[in-house]
Amino acid sequence: MPLFDTHAHLDNHQLSDDAPAVVKRAHDAGVQSMTAIGTDLATSLKCIALANQFDSVYAAVGVHPTVCHTDEVADCWNEIVSMANQPAVVAIGETGLDLHWNKTTLDIQQKWFQQHIDLSFETGKPLVIHMRDCEQEIVSMLESSAINGSINGIMHSFTGSIESAKRCLELGMYISFAGMVTFKKSDELRAVAAQIPADRILIETDAPYLSPHPLRSKRPNEPAYIVHTAACLADVRDISPEELGQITTENAKRVFRI
Repeated sequence: MPLFDTHAHLDNHQLSDDAPAVVKRAHDAGVQSMTAIGTDLATSLKCIALANQFDSVYAAVGVHPTVCHTDEVADCWNEIVSMANQPAVVAIGETGLDLHWNKTTLDIQQKWFQQHIDLSFETGKPLVIHMRDCEQEIVSMLESSAINGSINGIMHSFTGSIESAKRCLELGMYISFAGMVTFKKSDELRAVAAQIPADRILIETDAPYLSPHPLRSKRPNEPAYIVHTAACLADVRDISPEELGQITTENAKRVFRI
C-alpha cells in the first residue's frame, strides 16, 4: 500500500547516521514519501540536505516551542524565512505550544508561534503544529489568527479531544496520528481517529520517537514502522490498510502541494 510519513525527525543521529538504509527500509515497507521535520536552525538545514539527497524526502523548517528561548535560536528567524522559500521545503515547523516540559514561558512560545503562522500565510506552505498540555491555548490562538476562517496546517501526533479536533477541522486543518494511537491504553484516541473525515486524516511516525505497537520496545522508531499505525487506523475506521494508505497519501500530497 502507498504510505506517506508526514512527520519524521530524519535529522536525528539515530536515523541520519544510516540514512540510505533507513530510506530503503521505508521504501521496502511501501513508504513512498517522508517529510523530515526541523526543530531549530541546525536541524532545519539538515532536513533540507536530506531532502536534496533523497527524491522521496521533503523538508519542513521551523523552531520547536521547547527550544525557542535558547541562545542558539535567538537570531535565526531571518534564516528560517529564507529557507522556507526553498523548493525542497513543503511546510513550516515544527512549531506550536508546549506547557508540558515548561522550558519556555508561554508568552515567548506564542510570539514564535505567531511568526510561524504569519510565515505560513506568506509562503502558502502549511504549518506543522505541536500541541502538548495546551489544547485551549493553541486552538484559541489558531482561531484568532485564521484568515477568512482558515488555517493551513497539520495537527501533528494528535492526542487531543474530539472537541479540539472538530475546532481544528472547522479551520480547514488536517489531523495526523502517530504510534501513540496503537497503544493498548489509547482507546479514547482511537475513537477520535475513527471520527476524522477521510479527506483530513494523516499518518506519521514522529521517528525516532513513539514506536508503534507491537514494536514499542524497539528503538529507534523509523518510517518503515508506519505500517503498524496504518493497520491500526484502518481497523478502527473499518477499511482496508490499502484504502487507508491511499487516502492518507492523497491527503499528504494535497496539503504539501506535491
